[in-house]
Amino acid sequence: MHIALIGTRGVPAKYGGFETCAEEISTRISSKGHKVTVYCRNGNFDDSLSNYNGVRLIHLPTIKGKLTETFIHTFLSILHSLFLRPDIYLIMNAANAPLCIILKLFRKKTIINVDGLEWRRKKWGFFGKNYYLFSEWVSSKIADEIVSDALGIKDYYLEKYKTDSTFIAYGAYIEKSTNDSILREYKLKPDKYLFIASRLEPENNADIAVKAMQYLDTDKKLVIAGGANYRSRYIKELTKTNDSRIIFLGPIYAEGHIKELHCNCFAYIHGNEVGGTNPALLKAMGYGNMIFATNNIFNKEVLKDCGIFFDKDPKQLSSKLSKILSNPNMRNQFQKKAVKRIKNNYTWGKISEQYLDLFFKCINKA
Repeated sequence: MHIALIGTRGVPAKYGGFETCAEEISTRISSKGHKVTVYCRNGNFDDSLSNYNGVRLIHLPTIKGKLTETFIHTFLSILHSLFLRPDIYLIMNAANAPLCIILKLFRKKTIINVDGLEWRRKKWGFFGKNYYLFSEWVSSKIADEIVSDALGIKDYYLEKYKTDSTFIAYGAYIEKSTNDSILREYKLKPDKYLFIASRLEPENNADIAVKAMQYLDTDKKLVIAGGANYRSRYIKELTKTNDSRIIFLGPIYAEGHIKELHCNCFAYIHGNEVGGTNPALLKAMGYGNMIFATNNIFNKEVLKDCGIFFDKDPKQLSSKLSKILSNPNMRNQFQKKAVKRIKNNYTWGKISEQYLDLFFKCINKA
């Protein structure tokens, strides 16, 4: 097969979950003898790189902006790809669904990974929310196959749009600390801090953890890695805290640093509530973190009994953190269960095989 993958920033993965997924499945499928073309945004990595581990890379421009960047790059990628005549398309992000009308006009087999419920994000105004809702509807009508990355998303599309989808999650690696000296760059010590690594957006609830610290009697720090790619009033308010135990690192891109920050933290706090299977949660599990996660269907589906859930209540989170701070044996049990769950359910080898099966199913579909 020749597969075109469109809708991410590109590979090698530098930014987020979509990019990591694109890299992992494209390189694995390419190694099995299939031809894979991944469209990359100019400036994502090295624009002169035309091949990555057997995957063909095509770099195209876009216009920076919260509403324009993905749409314009996908539009240009689809037009360019028509000259390559791939057998099948994997389009990432439901926001790109309206552009798939072009592919349908040319009778191209199209799979759309719809991602999470993006319209619920508080950063979107009236137009943004309604565009995402419209794109969901278009996805349900135009795609040959839909990929839902969580059973909760699968149920959502089935209930709202009467459209079935194929559940394929994301993957993660099981890793341990290999260079804890990196912590010295941030003036941190192993097991002496709680950790958050996510985009700082309201629906990721870092503010709940910040507020919880005022009720928590501990000398451990709260270390927050992440930012936003737009001007954010939320971040401005979040960083006003006077608690010296709270440290904002901003976005961390240095190779191996996020891994070491994860592997050496006392506990990881996962506040995300919008979306399906969250790659950041899977990473934390693979790193063997003691995880506290917001109580919602997506986190519960992934974490099961391998962590502790909290409502969006700072006092409640503080109380649950205190319990683990005073019970290291309980912490150790949760850590082992999280790693085992990744090994049994969320390996990239398993995920790539599921995508390959879906490609064959789609191509053979009448």
